[in-house]
Amino acid sequence: MKKAAIVLGLLLAVLGIAFLWLHNNLDTLVKNAIEKYGSQMTGTKVHVASVEIRAAEGTGIVRGFVVGNPAGFRTPYALKVGEIEIVLDIASIAKPVVIVKKIVVSAPDVIYEQANGTTNFDAIRKHIAEQGGSSGEKVGEKKGGKKLIIGRLVIRNAKAQASAAFMKGRMVSVDLPNIALNNIGRSEGGVPPEELGLKIGDSLKEKLEGAVNFGALAKSVGNSLEKAGSAIKGLFGQ
Repeated sequence: MKKAAIVLGLLLAVLGIAFLWLHNNLDTLVKNAIEKYGSQMTGTKVHVASVEIRAAEGTGIVRGFVVGNPAGFRTPYALKVGEIEIVLDIASIAKPVVIVKKIVVSAPDVIYEQANGTTNFDAIRKHIAEQGGSSGEKVGEKKGGKKLIIGRLVIRNAKAQASAAFMKGRMVSVDLPNIALNNIGRSEGGVPPEELGLKIGDSLKEKLEGAVNFGALAKSVGNSLEKAGSAIKGLFGQ
């Protein structure tokens, strides 16, 4: 799950920018935009159950946000989020840099799967980076697009599950601590949506990557999945 936030950052950025040009049927249009562009950027199936936009207030709620797995992975999804709340600085919407005051991600469920020498989130991150640099540019080097700054990002009540080929379809679970990040992209004067997603993921990498040690899991599975679960929790000091 080390780069789950990469996907979140990208799709939340899409939602924020949607305020810039959508005026009618916002809920449906933003829902379709997230699913279309999210799927293109991640190389997976992205689904949203519903979107509620209050344009005059600069707020939005995304419910039932699901990011599927890339080809070659067996688990049902990479990321599922019950609810995402977004608050924008309305005054910044027409400016080159859009200010997102707050993003609250509630009850994300992450499945971190290892297969074919890589993980599902490594595969997703690679696809996002390739999309951002599809014209030969590195992520963040494209000119003329909107940039974003996130004042505060909160991820709460998260759960992680881990799976790998040697586990034969079984998974182990662990609760994750709440996470808060402030002023993402502010020091750079704003960042493009793709780079925002990568920044969030890389900021969380050290904390989240330690949640699952597949080497320890492989040894533990030889005894029991209960011990495997203990190995994961031990890495978080739980």
